[in-house]
This record gives sequence, C-alpha cells and structure tokens, in this order.
Amino acid sequence: MTDCIFCKIAHHEIPAQVVYENDDVIAFEDLNPQTPVHTLLIPKRHYDNLSDDIDEALLGKLFAAVPTVARLKGIEQSGYRIIANTGAHGRQTVYHLHIHILGGTSLPISMGPAD
Repeated sequence: MTDCIFCKIAHHEIPAQVVYENDDVIAFEDLNPQTPVHTLLIPKRHYDNLSDDIDEALLGKLFAAVPTVARLKGIEQSGYRIIANTGAHGRQTVYHLHIHILGGTSLPISMGPAD
C-alpha cells in the first residue's frame, strides 16, 4: 500500500524510534503512548489486520518477536499486555496489522470504555 503509514515506517521512508527489527517484522515506539512502555510491532508486509489471509509462519514470527521486544523494553519480568485491535468494532485505527505491547506500570483490567 502506498499510503499506509506503517508500511512507510517498515520501509524506512519515514522516521520512527525503532526498538527491534528483523527481515520480517519491525517494532517501534507509539507516538501517542497509553502506558510508560507502548511499542508497536508490525509485519513488514502489509496486512490490514488479523482477519487477512496471513501466512502462519509469518504470524509465528510476529508473535515470537513479542518477548524479545518486551525484554528490550525492560518489561519481560514485570509483565506486559499485548493487544491487536481488529476492525472498526475492535477499535482499529490504522489498517496495517499491529500488536500493541504495553507495560511499565500495573495495567488496569480494562484500557477504557468501548464506545
């Protein structure tokens, strides 16, 4: 996708504070953090969300990167939450599959009311 902001980050066309990267995924800091640690992890290849026909091997690589990012961010031992919003009712705002990695504080049961 030519107008996807996350694709542009994945291809280093726009700057981001990169935390982790390999051939398949990239993790970077959220510009509007909701917790002290709020890192986004995305596949470099574009998929709208988890409902797309995503290769299982790539999904495995994406989720396998989560503990690495948590370790790099210093939250592996204290705990963290991962969220993958999917679709409008799932409150997805950027339509490029991404996982929010949240931590650095004791997280509430809910991250806020659903509209």
